[in-house]
Amino acid sequence: MKKIIIQGLIFSILILSSVSCGNNQANNSPPNQVNTLPPNINETVAATPVNNVIDKTEKIKFKTEGGADLFAIKQRPDGAKLVDGKDEELARIKTDDSGKIKVKNAQDKVLGYVINADGSWTIQDAEKKDKYFLKRNSDNTYQLEDNTKKQLYQITTNKAGLEITTPDKKLVYQVRIKEGKISLRNASGGTVFSTKSNMSPIAFACFGLDSLTREQQAALAYAVNLTGG
Repeated sequence: MKKIIIQGLIFSILILSSVSCGNNQANNSPPNQVNTLPPNINETVAATPVNNVIDKTEKIKFKTEGGADLFAIKQRPDGAKLVDGKDEELARIKTDDSGKIKVKNAQDKVLGYVINADGSWTIQDAEKKDKYFLKRNSDNTYQLEDNTKKQLYQITTNKAGLEITTPDKKLVYQVRIKEGKISLRNASGGTVFSTKSNMSPIAFACFGLDSLTREQQAALAYAVNLTGG
């Protein structure tokens, strides 16, 4: 009988000790700690706004006023492809580990490079010689210069979108944003082409810099879009 009583007392002591340890652990826990499962990663990513090329895989289509496919940028995680309206490859855009963008033609020949640094973008030729500079000014205007520092275009903002002008303030193109569509319009107001794809207006405006080739425009637009302009 005594043996049974002693065993009962020991068991009761063990139970009390376990409860006490549990309470001590709870009291020692950080005050705001909540024991929940990690949030769903896919939901977190889906809730994050995406406004640049590198985070998107959709095809950015540029269409004529009549709705015909003119050209497109087929995005990839590490670059993109520029294709014409028939989906024929025109250029390959590839980023390296340093962030430099290399542009090649469909035959894998290097056409040039685009380098982003401190709010400006340098366009180089195949020999890595500087050819053009797109600079962002403190007043949020942009200007394209050649390698002699001569200004070729200026990009300014207004209530309707952007305007691309020459140094003597002559209007070249207008970039208009309306109902989810970005349009490039000539000086007379006629639509040259447009897109409903996800692209920053300043990146889209790069296609209005006529001193550049279409391949250079696409690579510059890609580079500008990476940073949102």
